[in-house]
Amino acid sequence: MIDLKNLTIEKAHKSLKNGDFTAVELVEAYLEVIKTNNKNLNIFLEVFADAIEQARVADEEFKSGTPHLMTGIPIAIKDNILFKGHRVSAGSKILENYTATYDSTVVKKLKGVNAVIIGRTNMDEFAMGVSTENSAYGVTKNPHDPTRVPGGSSGGSTASVAIGGSLVALGSDTGGSCRQPASFCGVVGLKPTYGSVSRNGLIAMGSSLDVIGPIGKSVSDVEIVFNLIRGMDEMDSTSSSPPNSQGKRGNKKIIGVPRNLMKEGIDSRVLANFEKAIEKIKTTGWEVRDIELPHVGYSVPSYYIVTPAEISANLARFDGIRYGVHKDGENLVDDYFETKGYGFGREVKRRILVGTYVLSSGYYDAYYNKATRVRSLIAEDFRLAFEKVDLILTPTTTGPAFKIGEKVNDPVKMYLEDVFTAPANMTGLPAISIPAGFVAEGGVNLPVGIQFIAPHFAEDSLFQVGKQFEKIRN
Repeated sequence: MIDLKNLTIEKAHKSLKNGDFTAVELVEAYLEVIKTNNKNLNIFLEVFADAIEQARVADEEFKSGTPHLMTGIPIAIKDNILFKGHRVSAGSKILENYTATYDSTVVKKLKGVNAVIIGRTNMDEFAMGVSTENSAYGVTKNPHDPTRVPGGSSGGSTASVAIGGSLVALGSDTGGSCRQPASFCGVVGLKPTYGSVSRNGLIAMGSSLDVIGPIGKSVSDVEIVFNLIRGMDEMDSTSSSPPNSQGKRGNKKIIGVPRNLMKEGIDSRVLANFEKAIEKIKTTGWEVRDIELPHVGYSVPSYYIVTPAEISANLARFDGIRYGVHKDGENLVDDYFETKGYGFGREVKRRILVGTYVLSSGYYDAYYNKATRVRSLIAEDFRLAFEKVDLILTPTTTGPAFKIGEKVNDPVKMYLEDVFTAPANMTGLPAISIPAGFVAEGGVNLPVGIQFIAPHFAEDSLFQVGKQFEKIRN
């Protein structure tokens, strides 16, 4: 019997090397968990038929004595990451029967070390949402309380790790989509520096904000996956590498807390948990001081102008002519209307309409240009802050996981879920959500997380503080 609950990548690797179990046996153990839980929780849209065959190849790698840390490790991928020869739908009817014709760069890297890509996970349609309620294939439920959402848009990936359906998973993060569901599901979610992980083969939502991020039960697991998938890629013109030299502040370790962002709209239990986390962090040698981020409070309003604008451009390609669902109309233009009317869900249509509006003649300067200027001000806030502190700390979310259906008809309430996570996307900064405790509600203990934000390409600092916090949080 494999102890999946306490398994880490390093423990699994050691056991695979020692012959305690094979990669096939490991994958079979995860498949059994999926079989037991998926019907109720709707986490996986598909378990890949070749998962066992992938595991057999991994076992051969161990026999040859040349395995990587990720060899044979079962990993789930979000349903917007291309895996050649496998279906990928981005949670949308418009791509319900689409099969990927090439591998995304991250999948190439996983295949290159013979990791086992076990299946594709449910998500908000085209990554538009914070609850995984917007999927065309049904709602994913939170493993801690099936009456609640798992967060989104990477809700399937985080729930998969939480139940033991995969050891680790990949999600994508445009406004918090790895971190917010990680907080709701009690796992670790990383949003890397924009450009540090190739977007080649990721179905685009907001091209200046999207980044693929790893999800795991521990900071170390997330670090291992990130180090595998990171790096420059000639297939992605926005990918980049760290600068040769990064400024060092010496030995003093300082964390800034922007309390101006926490004045209203936050669950008092989350704030109390956050303050306890601060006191614990202080015991590890970090100094914690209050800071001001004057313009960061405008992140959500500006995000919901910039993102829909990019969505309206990116989703224009889904016309039913080249790939995906096709619906016949009376003429070509009518084909477009019929196909998009049928294929896109309500939230996707809403954001396309908003994006088209803010880019239209007469409104471009009033909305889109103004939002991009605000984005620059937010980036400057962080630049100045990082001259004084090494990391910035906030809660990950304003509250614990909410009930399914509670906010689905109120877009503004939904959008405000991004208040702590969107700033990192608007500025391209790396950020990590780490479980920090629980709050009791309705007889259930619901996870909550804290979020560390670092300067560009300073993921190592996030991993360092994250591992320290994991040791002392209980």
